[in-house]
Amino acid sequence: MPIINRTILRGLSYTLISSLLILAIFLFSNVHQDYNSQTVYNKLFGDSPYEAPKDDGIERLANFYDPLADKTLNQVHINPNAYDPIKFDDWFIDTSKPEYTKMNATMVSLVSNEELSDMLESIEQFEASFNHKYHYDWVFLNDKEFTPRFKDQVAAKCSGNVKFGLVPEEHWSYPDYIDQDKAAQARIDMSHIIGGGSESYRFMCRYQSGFFWRHPIMLEYDWYWRVEPSTRYPCDIPEDLFKYMNDNKKIYGFTQSLHEYQETIPTLFDSVLSFTNQHPEYVPHKNFASFISEDEGETYNGCHFWSNFEIANMKLWRSKQYVEFFDYLDHQGGFFYERHGDAPVHSVFASIFLPMDQIEYLNIGYYHIPFWNVPYAVGKNSDSDETLLEQTKEKFLSLNCKVDPREDFTINRFSCGEQYFKQKKLRTLSTVPDKDALEWIKITGAEPKEEQ
Repeated sequence: MPIINRTILRGLSYTLISSLLILAIFLFSNVHQDYNSQTVYNKLFGDSPYEAPKDDGIERLANFYDPLADKTLNQVHINPNAYDPIKFDDWFIDTSKPEYTKMNATMVSLVSNEELSDMLESIEQFEASFNHKYHYDWVFLNDKEFTPRFKDQVAAKCSGNVKFGLVPEEHWSYPDYIDQDKAAQARIDMSHIIGGGSESYRFMCRYQSGFFWRHPIMLEYDWYWRVEPSTRYPCDIPEDLFKYMNDNKKIYGFTQSLHEYQETIPTLFDSVLSFTNQHPEYVPHKNFASFISEDEGETYNGCHFWSNFEIANMKLWRSKQYVEFFDYLDHQGGFFYERHGDAPVHSVFASIFLPMDQIEYLNIGYYHIPFWNVPYAVGKNSDSDETLLEQTKEKFLSLNCKVDPREDFTINRFSCGEQYFKQKKLRTLSTVPDKDALEWIKITGAEPKEEQ
């Protein structure tokens, strides 16, 4: 009988022992719930520390990631085999292939016939800044039939194909599990808040949260860019942002962020906590929950991406994780018994259920009443104000911005821009000095900011 090579025998022994060890840990963690199998899994294969939930009786977001400490907090038991975050690897296409022409994308506007003039203003600015180069399609949605006048005038302004869709009545009405008397009382009680007394505003927020991406016309596309009436685009947009999102593997893009009126969402985060802690397997490692909570997932700070501007892959909203999330919120009644907006709904979901690297600040010139985004330079924490100012000047002039740079809202006490950059370990200027601003707008022909 031949003698077995000792090196081979030793290698086989190590492999067998390692396999038995991993199997034993797996079996032990499934039998003994106090021994967290996900902790074992992450200690073997993870790259950042984890902490178990605090034993103080306070409910917090499961698997809350703190990017500044590179640590996951409030870790709960998850069997590795059950770990089920959104899988987006096949959401992106190879744009380097010769057959690539442009992304499967559209602009989308939910608009009424009465907003025609405001919509035309947005289309003119948007086409001049961006779409005259790319000719992407434009989808217009309305809960009423569009008039021939509306159709003719917007179609004449758009450089791409134009499509008009009617919102199904069942998507713009009360589901049968909503108490309409209770909803009516809520509108009376909240009439002092913007949109608080409006029934149609609630239908709109619910539709934008849970249904626009299900419309038969929208099912033709993967990506959308939301454009609203009365918005402005004061700077050139030289890059195809759909392609940028795809090529850089981004899923959700925004340009402004701010705090929500807490009076409109008193129980929203309670529902979010409940859903998230029922489904910790949906929460990815290195999520962006630290953007929406500054106390380790105990409360919601109100920060949200202002959804009147969004560029996103609709597979995010079509994922089973989001569909379940929306259905859960919808059955809690917050769209009608309170005034839950689509912006905080989209934002809390994206922040908790996407890896933080998939959320992107799209730094373009943009205005929605009453706030401006001016494309300041964004740099590392080590970059000086002098460096950022010089880079901002170059950016402002190269994009031919027709807005006073001092109008920028990003670093403002009502904005969440500072919170966003802090968590991303980035920084930008708080404003541009008067002397520089006046020099720049003289070159681009922008009007100076009105003194308050």
